[in-house]
Amino acid sequence: MDNQHKKITGYRDLSQSEIDGMNSIKALEADTGELFKQIGQIEGVDPRLLALAKTNLQQGFMWFVRSIAKPADPFS
Repeated sequence: MDNQHKKITGYRDLSQSEIDGMNSIKALEADTGELFKQIGQIEGVDPRLLALAKTNLQQGFMWFVRSIAKPADPFS
């Protein structure tokens, strides 16, 4: 659906450079996900540390995207 974000409270229009930046982040995130799967196949990899890496990578990419999107802060 076009302009879906306009129907969701707290979302704003993004410039083309912001959209391009977010798409670059998402591409890097997809590549990182593939690397994560590859590393997970290595015998002897510590599953706990791998899980921590996954969580922190997911969080890092979330903050990376939010740094551009700057959604409304309901707590401020």
